[in-house]
Amino acid sequence: MERENRTVVTEFILLGLTQSRHAQLLVFVLVLVFYLIILPGNFLIILTIRSDPGLTAPLYFFLGNLAFLDASYSFIVAPRMLVDFLSEKKIISYRGCITQLFFLHFLGAGEMFLLVVMAFDRYIAICHPLHYSTVMNPRVCYALLLALWLGGFTHSIVQAALILRLPFCGPNQLDNFFCDVPQVIKLACIDTFVVELLMVSNSGLLTLLCFLGLLASYAVILCRVKGHSSEGKNKALSTCTTHIIIVFLMFGPAIFIYTHPFRVFPADKVVSLFHTVIFPLMNPVIYTLRNQEVKASMKKLLSRHMVC
Repeated sequence: MERENRTVVTEFILLGLTQSRHAQLLVFVLVLVFYLIILPGNFLIILTIRSDPGLTAPLYFFLGNLAFLDASYSFIVAPRMLVDFLSEKKIISYRGCITQLFFLHFLGAGEMFLLVVMAFDRYIAICHPLHYSTVMNPRVCYALLLALWLGGFTHSIVQAALILRLPFCGPNQLDNFFCDVPQVIKLACIDTFVVELLMVSNSGLLTLLCFLGLLASYAVILCRVKGHSSEGKNKALSTCTTHIIIVFLMFGPAIFIYTHPFRVFPADKVVSLFHTVIFPLMNPVIYTLRNQEVKASMKKLLSRHMVC
């Protein structure tokens, strides 16, 4: 009888990033400007790599896919967040919420695995240069790309399944500006201790292990670089430094968000903002600014179209 009297939740109310109208307006302007400047830059990176026959190496193939993943990832949260800033009531349906968190983890895990693949690519290129063209041939690159998409899909399915099994009967206020597993789990009508542990093992532990593995792999690469010539050493150091910056930007916030169940910290929303909106748009740009070949090709592409 008690179960029959429960109201099934069909929508969630997003409390947003902040309740201050002035702060909301400031964040709205900053995110909109950032979004309109950086997002076209990501598409320009993809166009540059696709149009230049000289950028066919696996490094650029994966960089183009990183730009695509990050651009797609930014569409999941940022546009709705900007619209919600202008709305009095921030409501998302139950299905919309599940869909949002599914794609959030699908693309997020895909990018995480892509960074692992890019580390493997750099390891082969720097530590085993004579075998690089044999190991990283086009067939292997496409197989690795397929594997990371399947890995992201599997991870996301597990995350969505954790939520779909839970009953929601009120309250329905999500203390965030988007739907994600940690906040949604806390609204369930049952004890979620086991579910939160599963969430930590599926997201938090996986993220932490990938992060530590990446740091170890780049440590090995940097140790091997010491014996290279001055020019080769500088190029390898520049590439590895860029990768390490991206690893920290990607994994730092993710580890913070998904490895502390049961508790809510004041910094959660700010970290989530950088993790879902700011850093994904910046990652390919950071790679490009430190890559002379891509920058030169981009300048040629822009000058050619400007002349036309």
